[in-house]
Amino acid sequence: MSTLLAVVLVAALWGAATGLLLPRPAHRFSVPPGEAWRQDCPGGHPVRGWVAVARCARCPRAESWYGPATALLSLSTALACAALAAATGTRPELVVWLLLAPVGVLLAVVDFRVQRLPDALTLPFAAAALALLGVAALLPEHAGDWLTALYGALALGGGYFVLFLINPGGMGFGDVKLALGTGAVLGWYGWPTLMLGTFAGFLFGAVYGGVLVVARGAGRKTSIAFGPFLIAGAFTGLLIGAYAA
Repeated sequence: MSTLLAVVLVAALWGAATGLLLPRPAHRFSVPPGEAWRQDCPGGHPVRGWVAVARCARCPRAESWYGPATALLSLSTALACAALAAATGTRPELVVWLLLAPVGVLLAVVDFRVQRLPDALTLPFAAAALALLGVAALLPEHAGDWLTALYGALALGGGYFVLFLINPGGMGFGDVKLALGTGAVLGWYGWPTLMLGTFAGFLFGAVYGGVLVVARGAGRKTSIAFGPFLIAGAFTGLLIGAYAA
């Protein structure tokens, strides 16, 4: 078995395992803006802790699982981690991508469900991205640049902040905070990767909006969650940037 194949398999297993733990925090975080995080399962029983499978031992067996589909989240996270490993190879920044990927999936799910990007996730995501990439930059064989990652975070976060000021109804402040983290990971591989990932996010959002217009008759004022497309664009740019590095 080649080294790259082994790395991809390990990354897939990591993604599958961490994906199994995402439905519980997704359930707890998926509340409208301004409301406190959920404390109970759908059956009304207290949910303690964040890192565990989303299953209530006090609910009937057929109704014990809650939150987004566990199998789907596990598979999605496994595929994302495997793709990142295949593109990045054995370079040290792969560890950073594998640690951040489950959080990115969680953010996308929560925003898609309730159009909310919790500060408890977006701000630590940005801080962790810069801190972990700082460590990766000290290790041999890395293929990125930490200063460009920092500048990328500031540039993309600043750009989204300008969009928020221009049209607060179309761009949430949570997207601005998320852009700090995605700007950091994209900036690691340089400005072309940052621009590619940013463009991809807007393209995905535009395509989704167009589908809504055709399928459901949505209008210009229809609100959609942009976080999943911001993350999908960053993921696309990161794959291409890592492969080309």
